[in-house]
Amino acid sequence: MTPAPLLSDATPRRVFILGSTGSIGTSALDVMRDFARRGETRFELVGLGAGQNASSLEQQAREFAPRAIALVNSDAPLQTSANCEVFRGEHAVCEMLTKHARRGDLVLAAMVGASGIEPVLVAINIGCDIALANKEALVAAGAIVMPAAERARVRIIPVDSEHNALFQCLKASTSMDEVRKVVLTASGGPFRTKSLDEMARATIKDALTHPTWKMGPKVTIDSASLMNKALELIEAHWLFGLESSRIDAIVHPQSIVHGFVEYLDGSVLAQLSPPDMRTPIQQAMCDPQRFDGPSRKLDFAALRTLDFAPIDQERFPAITLAHTVIETGGSAGAVFNAANEIAVRAFLDGRIGFLEIASTVARTLDAVAVTSVDTLEDVFAADALARVRAQEFVHAYVSGEVNT
Repeated sequence: MTPAPLLSDATPRRVFILGSTGSIGTSALDVMRDFARRGETRFELVGLGAGQNASSLEQQAREFAPRAIALVNSDAPLQTSANCEVFRGEHAVCEMLTKHARRGDLVLAAMVGASGIEPVLVAINIGCDIALANKEALVAAGAIVMPAAERARVRIIPVDSEHNALFQCLKASTSMDEVRKVVLTASGGPFRTKSLDEMARATIKDALTHPTWKMGPKVTIDSASLMNKALELIEAHWLFGLESSRIDAIVHPQSIVHGFVEYLDGSVLAQLSPPDMRTPIQQAMCDPQRFDGPSRKLDFAALRTLDFAPIDQERFPAITLAHTVIETGGSAGAVFNAANEIAVRAFLDGRIGFLEIASTVARTLDAVAVTSVDTLEDVFAADALARVRAQEFVHAYVSGEVNT
């Protein structure tokens, strides 16, 4: 794999931010804004991509003056300067990358959902390194994305705090054969200490009240059900080439330790930082170098206790489902992801209860036959079928035909 060039003011790294109006994208722009405030030009922002939020994209374009912007929503009004090329419509992001990206660029892939998979593949085929914050790219299409990255000799650097922690800790190894297992941490979300009965009565507001992180509604619900951690376990399988038995998760409510790597000799390396997404984003954007940045710093004087506990898989069955998906392979990841998206939307719409999210995913996994994944069309076919079956289970819950 080609090593990343070192960052300097003389040769800034060209960057595209996909999902620029979301929480990851805005945090990445905050990192770039901080470099600019210090008079450092280590990055050149070439393109911004967004799904629906035209007004925020306009504001970003005015502030950062990229060469191009892409908006998936072709109907939203959008005004930019004459020097900024605008791409609109379903394939806008891919079209922007095809025209403006070049080998060695860095693409921060933070678009939410299955729509973010194709831009990742386009960027890889061009030869761009990927700072990956789109879970679906690996959960649903890891069998395509990782081989494509290897063929193109591009780097995939994880942005999720847990995977980025493992990425940093694994730099101490010469071979993955030295690793006994990796462990991702989970805050436990708002229901960490709640009983099954309390979780069954949970309201949307309850589930959206995350104790540590400020995120969008989909990711916040996933964190409450630990579906987010399940998705991350599947991601870790693809990112690091580890089988299910060597990937684990543990509850850590302070969200200070983001990941552990246990080596064969008994040594354990951990990465610690305050819960601030700008830290892993900046690490991914600057790797292999490190610079000062805007994220919060760890106050060791205030650090009193770090608590850890095993995950109760009866209350949080998502973790068991994730290991099943890893062991099953094929289209199971696409089915898992699609069913969860349908179930979370149904919960946020008030159509099903909180515990029925995991039940919908489990039933969909049982109902949809697993197929091989050789092309992006295979991924989308499994995704579409899973959405139909998941909607059927949601309807059955709503109509009272089945119980959780």
